[in-house]
Formats: sequence, C-alpha cells, structure tokens
Amino acid sequence: MDTQNFKKLTYGNSNFEKIITENYAYVDKTRFIELLEKETNPHHFFIRPRKFGKSLFYSTLLHYYDVNKADNFERLFGELYIGKHPTPKRSSYMVMQFNFSGLNTADRQNFIDDFNSAIKISIFEFMLRYQNIIPNVDMLNEQLKEASTGSGRLKLVLAAMNTIGRKVFVLIDEYDHFANDLIVMGKQHTGDEFYYTVVRANGVVRDFYETLKINTSDALDRIFITGISPVMLNDLTSGFNIANNLTLEPAYNEMMGFTQEEVNDLMLKTGVDPALIQVDMEMYYNGYLFNRNGGSKVYNPSMILYFFEQLLRNGASENIIDSNMKTDYGRLQNLVQNGMNSLKLLEITKNNGVMSDIISDFSIDRLDDDKYFVSLLFYMGLLTIDRQMEGCLYLKIPNYSIRTVFWEYIEQLISDQNKDIMVDPSEQKEAVWQLAYRGNLTPYIDYVSRNIFCRLSNRDLERFDEKYIKIMLLNGLFQSKLYVPVTEREVESGYIDMYLQRSSLLPDLRYEWVWEIKYVKKSNEKNKKLLQAVKKEAFDQLARYRQAQDFAARSDVRYAVIIFIGKDRYEAHELT
Repeated sequence: MDTQNFKKLTYGNSNFEKIITENYAYVDKTRFIELLEKETNPHHFFIRPRKFGKSLFYSTLLHYYDVNKADNFERLFGELYIGKHPTPKRSSYMVMQFNFSGLNTADRQNFIDDFNSAIKISIFEFMLRYQNIIPNVDMLNEQLKEASTGSGRLKLVLAAMNTIGRKVFVLIDEYDHFANDLIVMGKQHTGDEFYYTVVRANGVVRDFYETLKINTSDALDRIFITGISPVMLNDLTSGFNIANNLTLEPAYNEMMGFTQEEVNDLMLKTGVDPALIQVDMEMYYNGYLFNRNGGSKVYNPSMILYFFEQLLRNGASENIIDSNMKTDYGRLQNLVQNGMNSLKLLEITKNNGVMSDIISDFSIDRLDDDKYFVSLLFYMGLLTIDRQMEGCLYLKIPNYSIRTVFWEYIEQLISDQNKDIMVDPSEQKEAVWQLAYRGNLTPYIDYVSRNIFCRLSNRDLERFDEKYIKIMLLNGLFQSKLYVPVTEREVESGYIDMYLQRSSLLPDLRYEWVWEIKYVKKSNEKNKKLLQAVKKEAFDQLARYRQAQDFAARSDVRYAVIIFIGKDRYEAHELT
C-alpha cells in the first residue's frame, strides 16, 4: 500500500463526520446501531470508563439519525456495516443533544445556574439546526427566551414538536460528570445537601429527567444516555426509571473499546509497522471485559491510539502510558473517603484484584460500603471482570498501565501517612541504573530499606508482608523508565515475584532481573534455622525459574533472593 493511501489515526478526534470525510481510520461499531434499534425499549443507558470511545459513538448516532443528514447518508455510512444494512429509522429524527461536562460544582447555586445554562444552549442549538423544519420558529424562540429554567424550555420545545408531529431523539453525554466531580472532591468539600437537593425531589437535575420521562409518550421517541458511572440512577429513582441499562449486557461488551482483530485492522489501515512494536500491547492496554460471557476482551482505545500515534510520529514509543490517561485515573486518590476504602485499595493492589459482585446502580452515599466502592472502581475502568469463582466474580486490574496507577496511589498514601519518608529522586535513579548497567543489586535495595521501610509507621507494619514489600519496590523501578517491572510473571515452574524486564527503548540495557522476595518478622530475626529454610526455598524457586523457556541459556538475566527482616534489616543474595 502506498504511504499516501494510509488513513490518519483518530487520536483526540470524536467527530464522526470529520473522521469519515477527512480520511481517518474508523473502527466500525455501527452494527450495534442495528442491535440498539431492535431493542424493545427505545430508551438506553450505557456507561463505559473515561477515554473509551463514548463521545465518538454518540457522534455516530447523531449523524445516523439526524434528518438533516439524510442527503449525506451514503457518503457517511455507505462503506460501513450500517450503510449496507440500514435500519427503518435512519435519518428520521430531530436530534437534541446534551453534554453535562464542565459544570461549575463550586456550590449549589453555581451548579444550578450552569445546569440550566447547558440545557438552554442545547435547546437553542436544536432550534437553530431545525429552523427550516419548525413552523413559527420565531414565536417559539421568543417563548423559550421567556422561560426561566432549563426544564421549562425543554417542556416548551418538546410540546411544540408534538404539535407538528415530529419525533425527537435525545442524546445525553456525560450525564454524571458533576456527580463524579463531587465524589472525588469528597464530602468535606460539598456536604450531602448539595448533591441531594439538585438530584432528588424538586431538584433541578431530577426535574430535567422527569420532563424527559413525561414526554416519552409523545414527541420524544428515543433516548441514549452515556457516562462513566451509574451513581445517579438510584438517586433519580422514579424521576427517570424508563431507560434500559445495557451496560453489563454481553451483547454490548464490544460496543466500545477495540478487539484484537480491530487493533490489527487499524494497524493495516494507518501504516503502523509491527516491526516497531517492541512491547506487549496486550499486557499494557488490553484486558477489559464488561460481562463474563462477553465475546472478547477489549483494548482501551485512547491508550492504543496514543501508542500508535507515537510510533507513526517518532518510530518508537517514548511514553508507553498516556499522561492524559494518568491524569484521569489519578482521581483515584480522592475517591478514598475513609479508612476502609483505603484498605480495600491496598488489598486490590497487593492481590491484583478482588472478589466482588458488580452493583448495577447505587447512591452516592453508599460508597463507604466495600461492594459499592469496588463497583465504582469497575465502572471507572480501574477493575474489570476476570472470571467467575466460587459463585462470585473475580475482578482484576485490567492491564499494566492501570496497575501503575494503583502503585503510585499506594506510594503516595504511605508517604502521606509517614511524613519522615524520604524520596531522593537522584539517588533512586542512580540505584536503578546500577541494577541495569552494572548488575549491582545492593544500592536499590538499600535505598528502599533506608528511606522507606525503616521509616514506616506501626500501622503500616501491621500489614507488612511480601506483597506489601513488592508494592514499595515497584514504584521506583517503574518511575525510572529503565525497567518494566512485572509481578507474578507466569513461567512453567510457577510465578515469579518480580521480573525486571528492560524497557523496549533501551535495547542496550545490560541486565534484566528475576527476584524472589521473602519476609521474616522481626521476632524471628535470631532464628537461624528459619532464615536458612526461607533462603533455601527462595534459591530453589529461582533455580527452577532459570530453567524456564523464557530464561534458559540467557546471560543477560540475573537472579536474586531478597529477604527483609522486620522493617530495618535485609539480606540480598544472587543465585550463582
């Protein structure tokens, strides 16, 4: 294929018409439009994590159903699934769009004003878009200007559409954005009153959704709502109980996100050279499953597009994890509003997952409860379905990229709780360099022991174990960008505690490492038989790992036993 025939990547672009008409690569999800239209209930609620393709699918629906786009249908959809299998309702609606991101949540009155303003803007955009269809449009516009609330304007325009016999499709993006802002701000910033007075009885948000509900028997024919969490569904209660929540339905598992087949096709269309890919894309970006019976695990689309963008621009990926993605998921720290949630996050980080059911809808005031908090992490994309186990779901951290977010959170949490912990970036960097290029184990282990472990509080020591130690070792290694540290790497003879894999950007890095980590309580420090037994067990494990297919006959991999004794002593020995 000639270079000029390659399509452009859609990274940062969610405008469907622009993507189709300006030679961008479009991952065709339009078969799901057909599926949605066949649903008995025409009102749909569907949520996915941030940066997962919701806005592009929203834009696709807009262009497919907008009566104003009818003349461009073939140009926009002719090469896509839905263009070859058009549905009865294509190009037949006046589409009304709402986006509730970026609302002012500083206080209740500012929010009410912003919410009403967002509705007002959407209504007048609707009027402008369909001014050639709406009779007496100037009179209606004057009536809309006189209305005092967003819901009042919505009632007027829907009543007018009913009078002229026109059907409306309402699209709502970021329906829960303000609620998620309040969650991460914490109760100490907002109190309970703010949220409940706008969402529950007679609140401005509830009034909006009640207006939609009332009009579904007349002009309002279809609704599609998207966001990132179901936290408002329960609180709206009877105010809006008409939408069918399709979020966890197996048929819609791949409606957003990229399957492996779609990723491969995207590479072909955009000219991404597989020879340039020196990392395990599946480990970094894949792993999302939204129903245990879903067809395929999916990649986070923004993550994979960012990675491909770097390959096409620079021939290599200098930053494997998108800093914009990390900013979004960095809100994790603010979600922990109590000690129990903090402990649950530590448990998840140590075990790479947790046993839990997924709650389909819940109130904002239930997040102190483990199962609701874990469900929120699932909807945010910080956990995903792994398997069913003993009658319950096992949720795991989806991929390496998200795992680093947990590591960083735990490191920050421990630092906040232990103010005398010292992190010297230059010493840490030098210590990891010694590991990588000189094969010198001691500087890094000694650095972590002196600056972190020795300074831990008694509260931290209560949960001190091998998994806790690994978390503290991991973050500095990850931040160095010399290594891709992997925990519980599976080989034929077991699971490696820590494997320090060289970064794909540093082919000259001399040494990879396999570490077996052990912990002995301070009270057993003088028990020489126990220490010897622990050491022997660790060396035996390393000897087996060295014979594994991935490591046999390799001279660039070194093997070490690291035994921490209490919080202030350690032994580090290489396998010779």
